[in-house]
Amino acid sequence: MDDFYTLSKILGILAAPSNILVLLAVFGVILLLTGLRRTPSLILAFAVLGMFLTGFSPLANYLVSPLEERFPPYVSDGKPIDGIIMLGGAEVPDVALARGITAVNDAAERVIVFAALARQYPDARLVVAAGSTAAGEMLAPEAEAERKALQDVGVDLSRVVFEQRSRNTIENAAFSKALVNPKPGQRWLLVTSAFHMPRAIACFRAVDFPVIAYPVDYRTVRADVLDTPFTRVAQGQDLMDIATREWVGLAAYYLAGKTKDLFPAP
Repeated sequence: MDDFYTLSKILGILAAPSNILVLLAVFGVILLLTGLRRTPSLILAFAVLGMFLTGFSPLANYLVSPLEERFPPYVSDGKPIDGIIMLGGAEVPDVALARGITAVNDAAERVIVFAALARQYPDARLVVAAGSTAAGEMLAPEAEAERKALQDVGVDLSRVVFEQRSRNTIENAAFSKALVNPKPGQRWLLVTSAFHMPRAIACFRAVDFPVIAYPVDYRTVRADVLDTPFTRVAQGQDLMDIATREWVGLAAYYLAGKTKDLFPAP
C-alpha cells in the first residue's frame, strides 16, 4: 500500500474547511444533546461564523490568487513545441462512464485549450495524464472518460497517448516521463488549472522532466480585484477548499520529500 497516497487523500478530506466546519457544527449539536451549554454554544458559534466567512467573504480569493499568479499565462515565442501534456481533472468520470456521455466539471477549459493546442501544433506529441484521483474504486480510469471529451472537441485520438496509472500529481509527472522519455532540449507544454500549476511544476521538476507552464481555468479575476464577496456560500466554500487543498498539498509534498521546492517559481 502507498502510505503517502492514502494519507494524502485522507488529509485532503479532513483539511477541507467546509468539512471541518460541518463536523464542528455536528459535534456542537451532539454536545448540546448531552446537556452541556457553554462549550457547544461556542463551538456552534465558531462553526457558523466560519461558514459565513469562508462562504461569503472574499478570503478564498486572496488565498487562491498567489497560486494562480505564480506562473504567467503562456506567450508563444515562435519556437517549436515537441509535446503537450494535459493533467486530468476536467471530467466527472463516474457519470461520464456510467452514461456513456461527456461529463465535464469547472476545469473543462483544460480540454478546450488542449484541443486548440493540438490543432496549433500538429506535429507535437500529445499526452493525457489521468488515472484515478479517488481514494476508492472507480468504474474505470479517468483517462477513459477523457477520451470521449477529447473526441467530442475534435482531437484526433490516434495522436494522443493516455497515461492511465497515476493517482496523484507526482505520479502524473513520473509516469508521463516514463511514457514519453523526453529528450534534453525538448519543449513540452503542461496544461492544468492555474491554481494547481505550482504543485504540478514542482512535481515535474522533482522527476527531472522540464515543462513549460500553460495555466488555464482561472478562478479569480485579477490579482488587483479580489475583494468582491461571494453571493452563494457554496461558491466561496468551494474555492476555499481548493485553496486549502493546494497549499496543504504543496507543503505535504515538500515535507514528504516528493518535491524539491516548497513554492516553485518560473
